[in-house]
Amino acid sequence: MAVPNQPPPLRVLMVAAEFDPFAKTGGLADVMASLPRALTRRGLDVRVAIPRYGSVDLTAVTRRPGIARFDLPFNGRDERVRLDAVELDGFEVLLIDNEHYVSARPGIYGYPDDGHRFTFFARAALETARVLDWRPDVIHCHDWHTGLIPNWLRTTHSHATEFADTASVFTIHNLEYQGHFDASVLETAGLAPDGLIPHPTRADLSDVFVFMARGILFADKINTVSPRYAGEILTPAFGHDLDPLLRDRESDLHGILNGIDTDAYNPATDPHVTNHFSRATLDRRAPNKTALQQTLGLPVRPDVPLLGMVTRLAEHKGLDLLLASLPHILDRGAQLVVLGLGEPRYEEALREMAHAHPDQVAAAIRFDNPLASRIYAGSDIFLMPSRHEPCGLGQLIAMRYGSVPVVRATGGLADTVDDVDPANDTGVGFVFNRYDPIDFFGAVARALELYRFPETWRQIVRRGMTRDSSWDVSAAAYQRLYTNALTTRRTQPSPTLAALS
Repeated sequence: MAVPNQPPPLRVLMVAAEFDPFAKTGGLADVMASLPRALTRRGLDVRVAIPRYGSVDLTAVTRRPGIARFDLPFNGRDERVRLDAVELDGFEVLLIDNEHYVSARPGIYGYPDDGHRFTFFARAALETARVLDWRPDVIHCHDWHTGLIPNWLRTTHSHATEFADTASVFTIHNLEYQGHFDASVLETAGLAPDGLIPHPTRADLSDVFVFMARGILFADKINTVSPRYAGEILTPAFGHDLDPLLRDRESDLHGILNGIDTDAYNPATDPHVTNHFSRATLDRRAPNKTALQQTLGLPVRPDVPLLGMVTRLAEHKGLDLLLASLPHILDRGAQLVVLGLGEPRYEEALREMAHAHPDQVAAAIRFDNPLASRIYAGSDIFLMPSRHEPCGLGQLIAMRYGSVPVVRATGGLADTVDDVDPANDTGVGFVFNRYDPIDFFGAVARALELYRFPETWRQIVRRGMTRDSSWDVSAAAYQRLYTNALTTRRTQPSPTLAALS
């Protein structure tokens, strides 16, 4: 029964380049699959716009094909846009298709014209509000691929009836990836009259079109995926040359910690876990370690600490620290399993370590979601020695599955993992500060030492499994951010490029 005089729900259009399970390279896709669900549970009216790449598989979902078709003037020609819709848990996913820029490309990134491709996608996403006659109160833009939308809302579209009261929120998932392209994108985007953004400290970047910088400058509110990372990117060490621009917008910059889908990541129901368990049935966890050792060809040793790592094999994930420390870790008798793909030098180094130490090291150089679940559920200790980590999901999943994390105090790792203090029975993991092999090994050695005391270890595991890593708290913070963005949109003048000159 409707409540009299109740205001309509807040309408939010989310725009992103990835969405699990349709298109995924990393954590952005996981966030996009989970955050809209959490917001919908809070009563918001959410739609998500994503590209329909050639590799997108819709056979397992019910869709409404061709809900709209329209021509979009772009780059000197009319491009035909087709919209399909998929209903998921109370919200709608809009799949934007175009033969030239979208569905003809099976991949997500890596094409020479990516600057024009994502300009087209962002324009088409903005046009959906017109053709569907659904006016978003807030457009929530995710990462550089969508950075032009806040720019248009404050400039070329600022007087359009459809967007007169529409606010923008721009989320930085990883500042390292910014969308640098040549100045030709200016013309394609219809922004040539305003010119490029002058960089305050690097003249060479003043001649580059940077999507991320546009989102930061023009969005009504900006956020990153953890409070610690929001502070880090204000510094030259983490700002990737955009820290001066971020410091100018510091009052509008917020850190909202990511969550995980606690229904999907649940050791009591996960179909890939050998033996289901929970915090209340922790004794049922042990068979998962045995099964993992058997699967990867390691000796079945319940007494030996089993370390796990599920990661992209890249330097900033701490692979150099791992390889430098690994001989000392193995000298302590531990076993290690690593799952991931990435830089060839790390893939080869891990294969060599597995060949040299077949009873202690297993390297699964591939993408394998079922095996990832088994590593979370079967490992004793989970390693994330990242150089930088905007939020990180691995440590959250690991704790939920009873694996104790070893992390560096950076970004979301610092926000989510409190260092173990056995004297006071506090902490959920082992934290080190300096990005240094000695410090990393010191944290691992502390974990291996406490592992020798089963009851102490069990209490650490229980504390980690108790932690609430759901999206509920984060969704409430995003709802507040949307409300603040609407206030900013109505009360503050549009920023100008001239202000940065």
